[in-house]
Amino acid sequence: MRKKQQWAGWGPAGQQAEQHYLVEPRHLAGGGDLRHVTEYLRASGWKDKSKTGGPIVFDSPDKSVRIGYDPFTQPGGWTIRGAATGQQEAWHATLGKQVPVEIVAGFTDALTRPRSAHAPNVWEPLQQHGWRTEAGQHFTAMSPDGNAFMQFHQSGPGQGFWYAGAQTEHGQAWNAVFTPTTPMHLVQAFSTALSDPQPVMRPRGHVPPSQRIRTTSVSVLPSQLSAWQQTRITAARAATWARSSFATNRSRTSPGARPYAGQTGRMR
Repeated sequence: MRKKQQWAGWGPAGQQAEQHYLVEPRHLAGGGDLRHVTEYLRASGWKDKSKTGGPIVFDSPDKSVRIGYDPFTQPGGWTIRGAATGQQEAWHATLGKQVPVEIVAGFTDALTRPRSAHAPNVWEPLQQHGWRTEAGQHFTAMSPDGNAFMQFHQSGPGQGFWYAGAQTEHGQAWNAVFTPTTPMHLVQAFSTALSDPQPVMRPRGHVPPSQRIRTTSVSVLPSQLSAWQQTRITAARAATWARSSFATNRSRTSPGARPYAGQTGRMR
């Protein structure tokens, strides 16, 4: 089903509007522009280790996590590896080439932010958006349209992994696998982005051929696209600066800080 609408935009006079499509559900929208993921990582202080003409590789500032994208191998796609640190075991996640970048970014963006103090719940965002859950050997959540799922696959006692995927009338569209040691707040960030009901935008010629998607045709100015992309980058830079500033100030005040009046020297 296709609808058309003209977006009232802004930008320099004489700009030529370009046709794009808002695609829903997002889990069937196709891969999208990789820069949605990579430019956010770059703005968040991650080191670009990619080689010209080769796979994309980014390392976290502390070198504990590496994110790669390789379109040249089969099946190809995203590979994210976390090293063992402190009480966190090593972990590994793979996301296929056709996982929409907006869903990939739900996971990778979360790697750039401090972990929330709240206990993570992978199923909560799915249930909030009408996904049906089924308990059994494998606990599964199914999207309202029946074309995407999230599952904790229990292959045996003490053995399990997180598994997600989507399909169209042409077969499997993509899959994603997370080892059981993957931090739960990251898996929840993935399920939150996966179940987000907001459509995503794709340029003309990049909409998957499926009768199971709905599209809305929109005319967009290049300056609009640039402004939206820059807003995301600016947010990443601001958050990175704020964390860096806090850490710097904390290191300056902590070593020689005098105890406040009445402190006994013991934490209570």
